[in-house]
Amino acid sequence: MGDLRSRRLICVKGGLFLVCGLTAAGLLLAEHRDLKTAALLAIAVWSFCRCYYFAFYVVQHYVDAEYRFRGLFDFLRYLLGHRRTP
Repeated sequence: MGDLRSRRLICVKGGLFLVCGLTAAGLLLAEHRDLKTAALLAIAVWSFCRCYYFAFYVVQHYVDAEYRFRGLFDFLRYLLGHRRTP
């Protein structure tokens, strides 16, 4: 399967991720209506976003400028020391 190149489809895909995330968070908060659950959910989302930023931006710009990651599995392989051959 090739890379997605259509700007419209890329925007639709991003919108679907947003809808999925909001739906999951909404259902979780509807089931557990307390401040602790809301705070832990917000911390988890924020932490995963920062981890993703670290994996792709920080590592490529400050740790190893020559290596390009294609996804999280490539990043895990990189962390384990198994570099992908170009």
